[in-house]
Amino acid sequence: MLRLNRKTISGKLTTFWMITRYADVREVLSSPHLSNRMDPNEAALNRPGVLPALDPPDHTRVRRMLTREFTVKRMNALRPRVEEIVDRFLGDMVAAGPPTDLMQAFALPVPSLVICELLGVPYEENAYFQQLSVRLLDPEVTGAANAENSRRLTSFMADLVARHRKTPGDDILSSLIREYGAEVSDDELIGMGTILLLAGHETTANTIGLGILLLSQHPEQLALVRDDPGVLRTAVEEILRYLSIVNTGVPKRVTKDIMVAGQLIPAGDLLMVSLPSANRDESVLPAANVFDVTRSPGAHVAFGHGIHQCLGQQLARMELAVALPALLKRLPNLRPAVAESELPFRSESAVNGLHQFPVTWG
Repeated sequence: MLRLNRKTISGKLTTFWMITRYADVREVLSSPHLSNRMDPNEAALNRPGVLPALDPPDHTRVRRMLTREFTVKRMNALRPRVEEIVDRFLGDMVAAGPPTDLMQAFALPVPSLVICELLGVPYEENAYFQQLSVRLLDPEVTGAANAENSRRLTSFMADLVARHRKTPGDDILSSLIREYGAEVSDDELIGMGTILLLAGHETTANTIGLGILLLSQHPEQLALVRDDPGVLRTAVEEILRYLSIVNTGVPKRVTKDIMVAGQLIPAGDLLMVSLPSANRDESVLPAANVFDVTRSPGAHVAFGHGIHQCLGQQLARMELAVALPALLKRLPNLRPAVAESELPFRSESAVNGLHQFPVTWG
């Protein structure tokens, strides 16, 4: 556990804490004495439908609406369509030939198209939708430009919700409209759609990119993922654990004094959790710094823990289980086209990954 520098929040000097050990991370993420609203004066109505910004009971109500849309059963039903999408982009890669940027040719568009279909975004609008999400998560886009991107995405979502209200389809937003009607407001649907796009797109895309880089550094394990379906489940979990591409998640405000590993953290302080550190805690997982697709990593926290644990984790698992072996089988000699030192990592972002990933094959 680390005590970080003080920072002024809403005019008040506040202490930040970083929680690093696995057991402590799970403990604090399960605590009822934490709030995801850094500013205690911020009303939940300011960000309706945006799960990471909500506390119970608002969070409980919105999450209950969405949970049934992301069950294992529903993700299994979606799998054939994901396989079609993966096959299409792999065909485009083969037709264009090497070298190519794996991020732009495959890793980004596959989960983007999947989430667009889940939200009922018309095919011809997918590219614009993806562009908006990428810009919103780009730390170099700030100030007025970021505000404009946010406005455009909200406007896009509002129009999408209006269309689904008028003519419901088979997508998640339409399902919520049919089930809850006026109980769920347009603003809530806009918030839900926005967070599903942002959370379900960039994270999976960068796990695909970094996962292929990681496997290329371990050829024997790459061959197992490519050729042995029996190892795929543990391989996906190990890639998720080992990479832990989300560093800290949402900062949390302590609402009541808590004790963590014998240390008092008073109400009003803020804390963050280090998911990569927790997933490399060798007191829980021996040789945690060793990448091994054949072992079960147990209950890792790559998706967080507690009431805010990632809602779309089963979708992410399914997409990885489809995309990684399909890519490696279709392009068995796939490899980085440049040295690792030349790769542009997203070190400045809340989501680790690669800006570009030049690859070749053949």
